[in-house]
This record gives sequence, structure tokens and C-alpha cells, in this order.
Amino acid sequence: MATLIVAGLAVAACTGPATSDTITLYTSVTQDTVDAVLGALAEVHPELHVNVFRAPTGQLDARIAAEQRSGGVQADVLWATDPLSTESYAAQGLLRPLSSDALSVVPAQYRSDNFVGTRLLNLVLVAHAGLAPQPAAWHDLTDAAYRDDVALPDPAFAGSAFAALGYFASAPGYGMDFYRQLKANGAVQLQAVGDVITNVANGTQSVGISLDKSVRDALDKGSPITLIWPQPGAIAVYSPAAIFRSSRNPAAAATFVDFLVSVAAQTAIAGTGWQPVRSDVPWDKSGPALDVDWAQVFGQQQQLLDQYRVIFGQ
Repeated sequence: MATLIVAGLAVAACTGPATSDTITLYTSVTQDTVDAVLGALAEVHPELHVNVFRAPTGQLDARIAAEQRSGGVQADVLWATDPLSTESYAAQGLLRPLSSDALSVVPAQYRSDNFVGTRLLNLVLVAHAGLAPQPAAWHDLTDAAYRDDVALPDPAFAGSAFAALGYFASAPGYGMDFYRQLKANGAVQLQAVGDVITNVANGTQSVGISLDKSVRDALDKGSPITLIWPQPGAIAVYSPAAIFRSSRNPAAAATFVDFLVSVAAQTAIAGTGWQPVRSDVPWDKSGPALDVDWAQVFGQQQQLLDQYRVIFGQ
């Protein structure tokens, strides 16, 4: 995710009584998507005001941890990048149960008792346009043809990279040995998904792991890169929304979360390049997908991150 932080952005955004409700949203979602959704919200819920604090996953986690130490989380809603970090808050008892019938439009594998998916982030390969041969599968990244030439985002910084770690650690044929093989092949850890694309574009590394939307955005700007939908599929990561138990306005927070899975919000999300989580909102930019066994990796976040750090020396 980008590192831009926006604090205190108030957006007046359902037909209904003209009561003034205000909530605070903590999010790691890209700025253009936040703006598009809040614009759609204003058309449907003009009485609802949203103050936004936006930061990458790692910085957002640090802010929430600091607020816990100093009296409690100050936000009403969390709109995150990946379910692994969100599950850690559920395990701490920080999230309210979600019970709205509106959430039933989301496939069961993309929701839990405490949070609901809003969009799908597809982890894919990005390669320099001049790279030959280009990798076709995830395992190709460990091939000697790409020695010292692979870039990875940091799972401690980027939520999508954290989700990739969860997938590879638990998927048959990969495990943590996959990361050991990447390290032995000279793979380099960068910080953010955008850093991977930058390095691949300028040739510092020739291939890396990134997000489909981020790669498409760079391609639209003329970047000399190629999006590769790897075999056997992209890793599908769902971006969850949740309500903090400490919310001072849980009714308004629930209205906002319900809106995120509405056709209006899902259409706005799709319009900014992310795959909508609803199947009835048009989308034709994806290929085969690999779903993470979230139940298997929930509760192992710190263990997985510690194992990763041993391998990459962070």
C-alpha cells in the first residue's frame, strides 16, 4: 500500500432522517478507493460523516497498539488490507460481532463473525518487459534463472505480503521452505508493493511479487513492466471491514460497513481497479485464484512473521 497518510478528512456522505452521525475510519486501503467509496456514500447516506486516518498496515497497527496502551482505540471502523491482521484484533476482543443480513451477499470464505470482505486483492508476478524467459509459476522464482533478481514486499509492512506469507506457509508444496529457497536464490526484501514495481521497472530486479491493481496502475502510466498471472493461480486476499468494540457510534459504524458491501460501494471499488467481493458486480480482469486457508493460519501471525525474519534476517 502507498505510504500517504491522511488524517481528519471529513466527508459528508442514504436517504433518511437528516441526523448528523460521525464515525472515524482507520484504513490501509488505497486513497483513490477510499475517495471513490466516500463519494458514493455521500449519494446514499448524506447524514453520515467519516473522518479518515489512512496509513500502511504496519503503521496502522502501531497506532492502534499505542491507543490501546493509552485508554482505548479511538476509531469506530477498521477497513484493512488483509484478514490476518484483522483476526489478531478479533482474538484480542477488540471487534464487535457483525450480524447484519446485508453481509450475506459476501461469499462465506470472505467473512467471519467479526469482519467482512469488501474487495479482493490478487497477488501476482510483475516482470520487467524485457525479461526473457519470463516466469510462469510461483515456483519459478526459486529457479537459478532468476538468481539475485527477485523482489519481495515486506510482510511486516504490507498487509498483502503478510497474507502471501500466510498462504505459502500453509499451502502444500510451499511451506517456509519456499522462502528459504527464495533467500538462497538471492531474493531481496523491499518494503512496499510499490517498491517492488519500481525496482522491477528500473531493472534493479527483474521480477517480483505485487498486486494486480498496482501493476495495472503502473502499466497505465507507461511503466516497462508485464503483469503475469502465475500458475496455478493468483493468491486471493480479501480486504476486511470491522467495527471496533470501543466504537462510540456503533449504529453509524454498522451502516458504513453494510454500505461497503452494497452494489454502489462495490461498483466504486471496481471502478478504482480492485476486484469486488460481490459476484453480481461486473469484473473481467482476473484469472484462476488460490484461496488461503484462513482458519489454518489465523492465530499464527507472530509465529509466521518470526520464522520469516529468521530467514530474511530482519
